[in-house]
Amino acid sequence: MRKILHKSLLLVAIMVLSLLLVTGCGPEGDDGAGKPKIIVSSKNFTEQLIVGNMVGLLMEDAGYPVDYKLRLGGTGLIHEALVNGEINVYIEYTGTALTVMLKEDPLSDPDEVYERVKEAYQEKWNLVWLEPWGFNNTYTVTMQREVARELGIEKISDLKDKAGDLVIGATQEFIPRPDGLAGLEEAYGFKFKEAKGMDPGLMYQALKEGEVDAISGFATDGRIPALDLINLVDDLGYFPPYYAAPVVRGDLLEKDPGIAEVLNKLAYKIDDTVMAELNYKVDGDKKDPAAVAKKFLQDNGFIE
Repeated sequence: MRKILHKSLLLVAIMVLSLLLVTGCGPEGDDGAGKPKIIVSSKNFTEQLIVGNMVGLLMEDAGYPVDYKLRLGGTGLIHEALVNGEINVYIEYTGTALTVMLKEDPLSDPDEVYERVKEAYQEKWNLVWLEPWGFNNTYTVTMQREVARELGIEKISDLKDKAGDLVIGATQEFIPRPDGLAGLEEAYGFKFKEAKGMDPGLMYQALKEGEVDAISGFATDGRIPALDLINLVDDLGYFPPYYAAPVVRGDLLEKDPGIAEVLNKLAYKIDDTVMAELNYKVDGDKKDPAAVAKKFLQDNGFIE
């Protein structure tokens, strides 16, 4: 009887050991080396897909297991996913965090905006803002260069006596935002004839083909120079700064502070011009966002 019991215990021990070898000895969500899983996400437009892939590639290169949940949706949805732990890192913009999530009035000083959102996110949700990556994807009012020249428009305030005859195309998110169209019209004292809600991927071509007279553009969008469009000067400084930075769950950084060091490798390494070029490789040259992200990181020595 003792021999049978001894053999049974030995068999159980072997099975448990085999299971540990297969699944790894670390806590749930870790790989075999004990590194926590990185669940990276992004919103559903080109720039977000590129930087989302950069996050994942940096972490993979550093030996972390990565789960990609890109194209998750708009600001509110992706923020909720981060708070709930469905994801644990994505790239957000300072101005968006300030006005949309914190529902505070726009501020013009980039450092002030960053420090405010960093402090508030930590207090409210235990979410940590890492260092900005350098580019400022602020909103713009964008027009065809030739049309703007014919109408004598160089800055947004030049629209005051002309906007009533013009149609603007804008993303569905921009139209109701506190830092969006309604606030812009109020700040500058004019109102467009009509605002058409449009997919961000279609706006630029619609403007080029004359379907709309202006659009709510993005400063780092490579289609602006490629299609010979111009951004009107925001002479009242209406649009807040939108510097991009990784936002990470605090519990993830508590588990592994080295994650911050990995993602901060890109701190202030990508300016507006470079980001616009990367965006155009996807939107204009039709390259895969993951491939564009990987080539940039490899060419600049950030990953192997």
